[in-house]
Amino acid sequence: MIQKSMFNSSKRAVVSTAVVFFSGIYLTQAQETKPVKDTTSDKQIEEVVLVGSRSGGRSKADSPVPVDVFNLKDIQQSLPQTNINQILNTIAPSFTSTIQTNADGSDHSDPAQLRGLGPDQTLILINGKRRHTSALVNVNGAPGRGTVGTDLNAIPAFALSKIEVLRDGASAQYGSDAIAGVMNLQLKRDTGKLTGQLNYGGYLTNAAKDHTGNYDGQQYQVDLNYGNKIGNKGGFYNLTWSSQFRDPTRRAGTESGNIYNAYNAIEKRASENGVNLSSYFNNINNLKGTAGEQDFVNLIHQYAQGVGYFDSGFQNNIQNANSITALQGLLGANYTDQELAYRGQTRKDFNMQVGQSKLNNHQLFANIEVPLNDDWKVYTFGGYSIRDGQSGGFFRRPNQSRTFTGLYLDGYLPEIHTKIQDLSLSAGVKGKWDGWNVDFSNTFGQNSFDYTIENTGNTSLRFNSPSSFRAGGLQFLQNTINLDFSKQFDVFQGLNVAFGAEQRHENFKINPGEEASYTAYDVNGNPQTATSVNPTDFFGAALAGGSQVFAGFREANRTDRNRNAYAAYADVEFNFTNWFLVDAAVRYEDYSDFGSTFNYKLASRIKLSKDLNFRFAGSTGFRAPSIHQIYYNTTSTQFVNGNLREVGTFSNDSAIAKGFGIPKLKQETSKSVSAGFAYKIPSLNLNITADAYFIRIDDRIVLTDQFSRFSNPTTDEQRLVNAEFDNANVNAAQFFANSIDTETKGLDVVISHHANLGAVKLNNDFAINFNETKKVGDIHASDLLKNAGLETSYFGERSRVYLEDSVPKIKASFSNNLKWNDFNFYLRNTYYGKVHGADVVDANFDGVILPNEHQLITDKIITDLSIGYDISKNFNLTLGANNLFDIYPTRNIAASSNNDQFVYSRSTAQFGQNGRYVFSKLTVSF
Repeated sequence: MIQKSMFNSSKRAVVSTAVVFFSGIYLTQAQETKPVKDTTSDKQIEEVVLVGSRSGGRSKADSPVPVDVFNLKDIQQSLPQTNINQILNTIAPSFTSTIQTNADGSDHSDPAQLRGLGPDQTLILINGKRRHTSALVNVNGAPGRGTVGTDLNAIPAFALSKIEVLRDGASAQYGSDAIAGVMNLQLKRDTGKLTGQLNYGGYLTNAAKDHTGNYDGQQYQVDLNYGNKIGNKGGFYNLTWSSQFRDPTRRAGTESGNIYNAYNAIEKRASENGVNLSSYFNNINNLKGTAGEQDFVNLIHQYAQGVGYFDSGFQNNIQNANSITALQGLLGANYTDQELAYRGQTRKDFNMQVGQSKLNNHQLFANIEVPLNDDWKVYTFGGYSIRDGQSGGFFRRPNQSRTFTGLYLDGYLPEIHTKIQDLSLSAGVKGKWDGWNVDFSNTFGQNSFDYTIENTGNTSLRFNSPSSFRAGGLQFLQNTINLDFSKQFDVFQGLNVAFGAEQRHENFKINPGEEASYTAYDVNGNPQTATSVNPTDFFGAALAGGSQVFAGFREANRTDRNRNAYAAYADVEFNFTNWFLVDAAVRYEDYSDFGSTFNYKLASRIKLSKDLNFRFAGSTGFRAPSIHQIYYNTTSTQFVNGNLREVGTFSNDSAIAKGFGIPKLKQETSKSVSAGFAYKIPSLNLNITADAYFIRIDDRIVLTDQFSRFSNPTTDEQRLVNAEFDNANVNAAQFFANSIDTETKGLDVVISHHANLGAVKLNNDFAINFNETKKVGDIHASDLLKNAGLETSYFGERSRVYLEDSVPKIKASFSNNLKWNDFNFYLRNTYYGKVHGADVVDANFDGVILPNEHQLITDKIITDLSIGYDISKNFNLTLGANNLFDIYPTRNIAASSNNDQFVYSRSTAQFGQNGRYVFSKLTVSF
């Protein structure tokens, strides 16, 4: 966000290092006057080590804070992964991201975490400019629950030259969200050539054999990049187009629950004779009782005789039952296996779509720079992406009241279709003015999520229900203006001074869906009221309203909110001697919706010898509550502890939040310290870095667990809460709140070795991250919540597991890259430490959580292998496999499997549940 990148490159390593710190190393390539590969900064990158890939650049030894540099132009040729999240998950041990399943919009926007902290606690930059976040709020059961992250999948990885990761708190430099660190994505500046990649792959795994013959989840991707010069003073343009087509995977087990009851069997026999029992029952239902009841009972008697597997005793009981009430007590009996055999079906026909979702993704990005004269240049960069996703929900089985069997005799699997559009554009002018480097820019970004629910129904509408609904969507807009100044002074061994200002405007919208997507109707087709007669199924259960699987955003959810933030910063870098460096930064920021904050950072690097550096840093930080978290409100169907519930997420200024004593949101604040060393052993071509860190976050914002209605309301506030439950038609409520304080501590170790043996070049890289996050102190619950005994709902055991145990506490990778003539061999082993799932925390529902009621997912090692061959100077073919030995996570315990549908936990960020991925990649360059 703060553009220290305006500093000139310096040949003095110590000056360059300090600039690297304050810019988060976001300075060099984007600020060069011409796109020349062999610049001083490029040489710096080539001199460092890249862990977990074959690139060659990793942590900068002279930086006072740990920095990783990943050269994607080399990495992408060997890796099976094609998007930024999955690439970083394999090569950066401190970074975690996995493909989600059955988590609504999160299925198409993978949450990403750095150092085990939230997706919203890492700031993302492109070419040094702040990137807008996603419109999506992750409110379902997935890692990063309750957060609003940046949609990295909206950016084509093929458009990037490198990714730079500053693994240290940096709010004093860049503002909100930089508690865990900062990631900068550098766009390509190549000119005079056309490059492209054609990727094809899929999952070759035994887990798919029951569905698609051992192979599913095929992915096709085409990437093109072209750049050329503009003028003869270093101007250029670089364009990237990327298209991806991804098929779903299916990792559900075999549906083991009850599917058909006796009434479903009779209904089927009636249908085969042209009689729809639901139409007869509807007439009775509409009149609440008497008219036509005997005719309906007679139809039941008639068609029950066609069910050959009913024994004589059961048939007699049916024939002797002369009222609907009497039949209700009989016809709920389970006859699943017999009816499956009669209909020629198997249990797998009722499986959910668990696994990777279907996705089509198209992206266009540009990076342009034009000099105006020897001192000034204009630049612009940005792009557009559109992503169409399709994922499945929970199967609506015929024996459930959520299924209107008058339309769906065999039930149905509803689908959530998302259209994600992302637009970004940054433009500015930079240059020199009276010895100062000046950069003035405007960065605009917008992200939208629109939902269409298909193959579904509004059950309360019965025969009048459509099968597709426009369910509304979310939209987030951000516009950032920056003005930055910097200058170098010949004081001591070098003095750099930088200061600047920023203004940021944000807008968040919730757009409601069509009325039928969220409304429950009465028997006359009118919206239900307290006195209306409402439709039920044969057994008397109410027929639910809204589009099944994802109720649309309601008119009451409509939101259009704005906020503004203003910031000023200053930082100074002192090179007192050629071995002692000190950096200091301060930042003041004011938000229109909650107040102001002041933060600082101090860091230093001491050269103990030519090859040994010691570095340390301390800082305060903050994260403003996202505007989404403040105003988001909606209703969704969630699977919680073995039960399906309608859960309302309510904003903190709502009546129900006030009734529960939920306070308004304020910013998270943090304190962090880090210390480490970088050691080079030139005689062995060996580099070692190690960095320990500690991060304390106060008033951390989390999504609460679920509150139920008061069973015996005794106050006006409690009666108001119950009325709000009724108005929203929900079983539970949840809120965003500054619930807890946390402490995170960890250690990063990087060891790299390089050998040049003539025709053979060998790179060996090892990296390991130890990380632990814990809640500390008391839960920040109000007296009202404490007196009502609701502290465990404010921050309960499921929330604790998501926070502390869903991300591996140990993650390590060991990669080996051997280059021999025209062949390239790449082998990587990645260790994922054990995690716990949050699916079940009280399997017996007895209020006592036992050790075996936490889902333990044991540690695993995943092996990746690829072999590349340079067919000519223009063509390279690479074949390989990710997860070569087809390793899967620990299987779920039965209580959290939803009838064996979730064979593996959905609530962790380990390495996914799709198995072995094989791929081929053709790279061309002209």
